[in-house]
Amino acid sequence: MNIQLGIVILYVCILVAISIYVRRRTMNSMGFLFAGRGLTTPMVAANITATAVGAASTIGVAENAFTYGISAGLYNVAWAAGAVAMAFVAAGKYRQMECTTIPEFFERFYDKKGRAIAVLGMITVQLVITSLQYIAGGAILSSLLPQFFTFEQGMIVSAVVFIGTTLIGGLWFSGISNILSVTLIYFGVLVSTYSIIQQQGSWNQFVLSLPEGVAWFDPIAPLGLATVIGWFVVMITQTLTAQGPVQIACAAGDAKTAKHGFLWGALLMLPIGFLCAIMGMAARVSHPDLNATLALPNMIMGLDPIVSGITLAALWAADIGTCSHILLAAGTLFSQDIYKRFFDPQISDHKYTIINRWAILILGGGTLWMAFNASGIVKTMLIGLSLTTAFTVVFLGTIFIPRLCRKNTAFYTTLMGIITLFAWEFIPATHIVAHPIYMEWIVCVITFYIVSVFDKKAIKHPGVKENYYKI
Repeated sequence: MNIQLGIVILYVCILVAISIYVRRRTMNSMGFLFAGRGLTTPMVAANITATAVGAASTIGVAENAFTYGISAGLYNVAWAAGAVAMAFVAAGKYRQMECTTIPEFFERFYDKKGRAIAVLGMITVQLVITSLQYIAGGAILSSLLPQFFTFEQGMIVSAVVFIGTTLIGGLWFSGISNILSVTLIYFGVLVSTYSIIQQQGSWNQFVLSLPEGVAWFDPIAPLGLATVIGWFVVMITQTLTAQGPVQIACAAGDAKTAKHGFLWGALLMLPIGFLCAIMGMAARVSHPDLNATLALPNMIMGLDPIVSGITLAALWAADIGTCSHILLAAGTLFSQDIYKRFFDPQISDHKYTIINRWAILILGGGTLWMAFNASGIVKTMLIGLSLTTAFTVVFLGTIFIPRLCRKNTAFYTTLMGIITLFAWEFIPATHIVAHPIYMEWIVCVITFYIVSVFDKKAIKHPGVKENYYKI
């Protein structure tokens, strides 16, 4: 049997076994969606690391490094900055308030229409990210096993495995399996990077072999300062309010566990991006005409079969970790903020858990067409995540300056955030700044302030418990 195929099959069997093992803990909604609010610090760290080290932070970083060099690794540094911000600003607060979603948070302090428009925007973000995990999964499988999978077939198989393990094991599956995945990613990426440099002869020979015309080791110049700052702004913005990180924080054992888990996760994210960037640069030397998206998988496939099999299987599993969180987030948003809130407020917990699983199945399957039409993993990811700006502006305003918050703040700030992103995509004249995240922050902050001036219906301070809206 092909060694790499054997490793992938073994890994899939292990993941399925984990999901079946924890299934008994996921028979109710709290166990399925929030791991019974019992994640330990290592589980929180592994979960947020696996969420970060998915398609964009591995395949996408190597894809960018193929053209721009080591600066592509700053994408993971930006993710780590987001995790640190979440640890100190929001993780403990989410856990203490026992929120389940940002839209629920919006209705607690604002109104129903604020919740409705928030869930529309947040589900869109989750589906964009999910589609990118399928692309990365297809790239890995088609490179790892070209005799069995085309790129498109790899995406389909990845979708089936990603959705299937999530449906069975929920967040408990992610909490346990991601500890294994992160461990193997570190082993595989470290060994692969070392082996690839050795294939080049030495580090100095590798450096001298890089094409001229690009500042390969300049941390800023190839991408530009505006782009790099944009990455940090996007990742800090989205980590504070995207449903995936929020759900991890809410699933922690307590506020202290949530904070410490995000801090450890930030440390674990940092090296992976630069190591993947080096492999992307090596691909430019060895295969200058290669499709950039396939840079990382192709370089790893040239290594020892066991090392390459473990590394790519671990990277594939990292996509599973990311995708699992995002699918759970999308399912939670639909089930909690649409179905339960507007159609069946008295739904039983058993039926609610079933609805969550159906939502994950349908939403996960429906994102495949997006995967077949997306281009540029990091670019697409960052544009989609820019939409979280409105949620972050409202969240920070609610927590830190509630005196400026009004009943209509959540609705109008989110609405303008959505309109701004659509305008950026379809009206080139709006490109007056380097990245949509800058435009999003400008528009959302201005909207937040204008609403505070013209709307006289203030919200109560977040510390006033009776203001919370409970379902």
